[in-house]
Amino acid sequence: MSKKSTSKGLMLIGSLRKAGVTTYMKQGKIITRVSNSNERRSNTLPQFIQRQKMRHTIALWKMLKYCETMFTERQTAYQNFASLANRLPVVFVPNIGLMGSASFLMPGIPVSDGKLPTINEQLGEIDGTAALMTDLRGEAWVPQTKLLLYTAEQHIDCDMPQVQFSVREVAWEEMSFVDGHYVLKGDAFADDMKGWALVLVKGERCSPQTIITRCTLYQQYTTEDALEKAADSYGGLTEPGFLSPR
Repeated sequence: MSKKSTSKGLMLIGSLRKAGVTTYMKQGKIITRVSNSNERRSNTLPQFIQRQKMRHTIALWKMLKYCETMFTERQTAYQNFASLANRLPVVFVPNIGLMGSASFLMPGIPVSDGKLPTINEQLGEIDGTAALMTDLRGEAWVPQTKLLLYTAEQHIDCDMPQVQFSVREVAWEEMSFVDGHYVLKGDAFADDMKGWALVLVKGERCSPQTIITRCTLYQQYTTEDALEKAADSYGGLTEPGFLSPR
């Protein structure tokens, strides 16, 4: 909206959408008219998919941002996170109650991005104890190097799925050394509703890491049936028919 100076102050020239009012200049006079539009908002399948991606990305970030995060490869931490989180599987969430703010635990949720080499991690078992196994070798430890363990846990509060994140520093003494690699043992690593990522930090640098998890709750929100139900709750698509989600 533009501003025009007058002897009596400022006159706004443009559209006040919420009030349905448009003002404009015509032959030196200010014209004001009501501007109501009943045009339906475009909601094609590609647009709907992109909006669902962004809703989930924002919902995840709202929970993760309360942890100490290291995203160093873009202008802001959120921009860095969003560029990576938008690659996650699309979850189709209906527009009912608080579901618009739902978030889902899934493999690949980014928790850091930096220039150190990525730690390859997997869940397994060592001598009958659940463990987070890594490809870190003995030479990974040097002075001023630390490990941050991010934990993500799937909760369902009032029928709304929500991921909660926490982070803590892991002392190198907590790590076990198995077959030449560091592993972190603990019964918690058997929990199917949790996920983890171990991040290596050296000063201002860190390894780019994503959550690994066995949680599968999100998968029921990635089907074509979930897409149709979610789209219907938003008033349907502006193109006939459905295509398989991509």
